Amino acid sequence: MLEQILWNNFINYLQLNKKLKIGIVCYPTYGGSGVVATELGASLALKGHEVHFISYAQPFRLNLFSKNTYFHEVNIPDYPLFEYAPYELNLTSKLVDVVLHEKLNILHVHYAIPHASAAISAKHILNTYGIDIPIVTTLHGTDITLFGKDSSFKPVIEYSINKSDAVTAVSQSLINETNNIFNISKKINLVPNFIDLNLYSNCGDNNLRSSIVNDEKLIVHVSNFRKVKRVKDVIKIFNLISKKVPSKLLMIGDGPERIKAEKLSRKLGVNYQIKFLGKLKSVEQYLSISDLFILPSESESFGLVALEAMASGVPVISTDVGGISEVNIHNQTGFTFNVGDINDMASQSINLLIDNDKLNRFKQSAISHAKNFDLPIILPKYEELYSKILK
Repeated sequence: MLEQILWNNFINYLQLNKKLKIGIVCYPTYGGSGVVATELGASLALKGHEVHFISYAQPFRLNLFSKNTYFHEVNIPDYPLFEYAPYELNLTSKLVDVVLHEKLNILHVHYAIPHASAAISAKHILNTYGIDIPIVTTLHGTDITLFGKDSSFKPVIEYSINKSDAVTAVSQSLINETNNIFNISKKINLVPNFIDLNLYSNCGDNNLRSSIVNDEKLIVHVSNFRKVKRVKDVIKIFNLISKKVPSKLLMIGDGPERIKAEKLSRKLGVNYQIKFLGKLKSVEQYLSISDLFILPSESESFGLVALEAMASGVPVISTDVGGISEVNIHNQTGFTFNVGDINDMASQSINLLIDNDKLNRFKQSAISHAKNFDLPIILPKYEELYSKILK
């Protein structure tokens, strides 16, 4: 009883001072959700909140030397009893431990499974200590579009969403899909992904560009090279573009489809015009010197890399799937097409690249639209949500 009174007094103190102790659970890997979760935490820390990242490895964009940021690693022991490592159980225990000892007053988890489901279990355990920790769950896409279509995961995802204290999704398209697939009683709030526009302004480097291209156009693709990204389509589109426009292609990222993309580039004879750069911690310097961004994915809940390209003044050629059309506005910031429509993507790319006046107009439109997703606009939406559920 005394512990619960002390805990409630501590929460009231934090609310009065508007400084929170926030636990952020995310994947540490190269991908949109990890980037957004890390940037969100770093931005909250800059505003004076204390942010604790909890994951099985340090998020690749996390700077632990930043004030008010901490990292707690989820250890996964190798027990002979288990055929597979019980990550969700270890995460649950770690969440309980961090909330108790760091006195967190809110958990923000990214992805319904395993993060939200582990957080809900931790919440039940913490209730036995007289502690009620609010949980915010952010849906990013794969937990819905991939796992949600597997009936074996459906009850857990549905339960995790409905038992969260607040739920957000990164696009209206994802909200609609979630409500269509699951029986959701919880309101899902639209809080789109964001970028810090300051990172993308005035970072163009003419020396870097001249080291890659001469009078050629520079095209770029960034992804985790999974099958859903259709990286072979990027190579096919570039092959058609290169026949009409002197150009080079930068392939940034890595993953299971990279080898297939490299083989295809050699088969088509364009491998000498393509640079595979692998994973890069910061892509903005390469985006800022590019002329066109290609994203032919078969599924995108939001398309953060497209937004990063637009913030750098780079028009986007993309598919019209999921939430990407909420980011890339057809015939304004770029063009959208059906999945696999390689010929039309290439044709429109060529038309844009050979008309410098048109290309410049699209570049300015891309920057203008990207401003709607700037960090100072989106961050208060999360802070408002935190305040609401803490009340």
